[in-house]
Amino acid sequence: MQAQGKGNGSAVGNLVRLIAAAVAAGVLAAAIALPAVGGAGVGVKSASDVLNLNPEDLNEPDLPEKTEIRDASGKLIAQFYYQNRESVPLEKVAPVMREAIISIEDFRFYEHGALDLEGFARAMMKNFQSGGVSQGGSSITQQYVKQVLLNKAETKEEQLAAIAPTVSRKLNELRYAMGIEQKYTKDEILERYLNIAYFGASAYGIQSASKRFFDKPASKLNLEEAATLAGAVQNPNATDPNLGKQHKAALLARRNTVLDRMAELKKITPEQAATAKAKKLVFKDIDIPGGCEESDYPYFCMYVQNEIRNDSQFGKTPKARQEFLNRGGLTIKTTLDTKMQKAADKAIKQWVNASDKPVAAEALVEPGTGAIKAMAASRKYGRSKKKNQSTYNLVADAAHGGGTGFQAGSTFKVFTLTTALEEGMKFNDGINSGSSFQAGGYSDFKNCKGENVGDPNHVAHNSEGGGGFKTLQTGTWGSVNTFFLNLEKKVGLCDVVKTAKDLGIKRSDGGKLQEVETFTLGVNEMDPVTVASAYATFGARGKYCKPMAITAITDRNGKTTEFKPSCKQAIEEEVADAVSDILSGVFTKGTMRGVGGIGRDAAGKTGTTDGSMTAWFAGYTPDLAAAVSLGDPRGSYTHPLRGVTIGGRYYGEVFGATISGQIWKATMLSALANIEPSSFTPPDMSRFGGCSAGCAPKRPRKDPIANDGTGYPVPNDNGQGPDLGNPDNNHGNRGGGNGRGTDPVTVVPTAPAG
Repeated sequence: MQAQGKGNGSAVGNLVRLIAAAVAAGVLAAAIALPAVGGAGVGVKSASDVLNLNPEDLNEPDLPEKTEIRDASGKLIAQFYYQNRESVPLEKVAPVMREAIISIEDFRFYEHGALDLEGFARAMMKNFQSGGVSQGGSSITQQYVKQVLLNKAETKEEQLAAIAPTVSRKLNELRYAMGIEQKYTKDEILERYLNIAYFGASAYGIQSASKRFFDKPASKLNLEEAATLAGAVQNPNATDPNLGKQHKAALLARRNTVLDRMAELKKITPEQAATAKAKKLVFKDIDIPGGCEESDYPYFCMYVQNEIRNDSQFGKTPKARQEFLNRGGLTIKTTLDTKMQKAADKAIKQWVNASDKPVAAEALVEPGTGAIKAMAASRKYGRSKKKNQSTYNLVADAAHGGGTGFQAGSTFKVFTLTTALEEGMKFNDGINSGSSFQAGGYSDFKNCKGENVGDPNHVAHNSEGGGGFKTLQTGTWGSVNTFFLNLEKKVGLCDVVKTAKDLGIKRSDGGKLQEVETFTLGVNEMDPVTVASAYATFGARGKYCKPMAITAITDRNGKTTEFKPSCKQAIEEEVADAVSDILSGVFTKGTMRGVGGIGRDAAGKTGTTDGSMTAWFAGYTPDLAAAVSLGDPRGSYTHPLRGVTIGGRYYGEVFGATISGQIWKATMLSALANIEPSSFTPPDMSRFGGCSAGCAPKRPRKDPIANDGTGYPVPNDNGQGPDLGNPDNNHGNRGGGNGRGTDPVTVVPTAPAG
């Protein structure tokens, strides 16, 4: 410590002697303002050589700016920042603010070069006497340099070096300041300083500070407000009004000091200063929304953030992408439709309370574009366990801030149905299936690696029986487990998996899809965005579009980059039309008939896992698709949807249509209220009508229930449908309105869902 002081003393001594000589000769000011200029004289050249006072170019990274997220109509829905800053040009700063900051920080700012000679010499002499740097004597230009170095510092060591009380740091600062003075006009330097300065209360830059302290733009500041902010700059942490009465008192004292100084410099009259000093300190403490948790649309906001974090076009590394997000000063326009979002929020609230342990989550996706129109959940986003809040994205996959998801149940049967139609089966082709299914051998099912994954030791059941001959239509309407296992065996497990992947299906946790015998029964954990996007494919006649949340990003310089949908024709149009035709019957002849349709062309599928661990409904129109999941995040296997109270109603057992189907219907009715209905394209009956090799066995004429040739029994005389053998709805539900969903899956989940 002593040795270091001796070294510093020697360096300071040399510097002070040079300063004294320069002051006597009157040449240092010229050396600083115009260093090493030809003809400047021997004295100037000597000072520059000894001190190496030559201008150096300062790398000035873009200042951190807040990033804004806007909905499809351009309305602000969220903002976040590394530093709360909103840069403005100097002409948008009130003249009194400029006068106040110059008066207290550098009153000869427009008269000297990089260095205020008198202030610097006085500070250096004081520093020499104290053995360190106890006084700054810095010009506004030097202060700007220090702030740039501090802002660009990435480590704690670099930050400390930027403010270190050493002579070497001051000399480096001076060299950079000389370069800045050559590079910019005085007005440009003042503008940059006002935009980089920290004013306390988490406000960076004059515009954000003005809004934070006084709820007005910097252009509207009055005298006492300008003096308050000018006073805060010197030591913003000590005068931060957010930190209590003592800090407010310190800020008031600094405000009055600024006013006195302005009067002393005749920038204002003594009377104006006295009037302003007599006023109370004003700090309105205006909230600055920041972070997704403060948005009305937190789950959508999280999805947008993670879209940028995951995309290499926004930076080569995760760190670079995070900096782009936090420091970019971006305006992000999104696909969010707030009307549809409100429809989803309201529908969920009608059926599930925020305080309930089970959670409902819903995603709305536009067919043909993949645009995510809404993301809603029954729980609020936040960290309060007392309020039953969620700390992760309940609507999305892990890559977008979500969790492991919930098993999708019988919503996966649509991929087996699609594969069967692609491979030439017709509506009335069917399979005779019993009330239970057991593989005949391991080779009955092969994954896409060609490995045997059949399990002859596992027995799958239909709830309450329900075997018999089922066609593609009746097997789907009744959601018969044994039928779909036989159908998957017939068309090939790998083909079904490929169909699902073509429609964007991937596990919520990011792991590999489980290509197992019970794939068609929905044993993989999913999220609503992924499932809704897959079902939207059918609404778009086979065109799958990757989910998209961002349509345009405008950078700080006003350059806009637009993003287009990423789509492909995943399945034939005619196959998609046939799927839609069959799934339309779910509302009239299947597991949703107790709930009913929405008064326009719609199709969908319920999904319930074994023992009602989770319950889904996924459906679509040509204009909008949606998927609703319901499950307990504590673990659906240990906390199934049986004997539970949800939304203030008690349920002995919850199925796909019970709650999820109701939420879907209410959402779609409201979300599509002002949208002209579009129609499905009728199926090509020359291709899909009737049956081929899998026709139903002929019934004896004495059978009281006739067959109309469609593979679906004609309704009874009382207008109620006959028993479909539906394991989900207590033998067809018979219009009783119990809202039961699809068949329970007799598969133990691989891990607790959620």
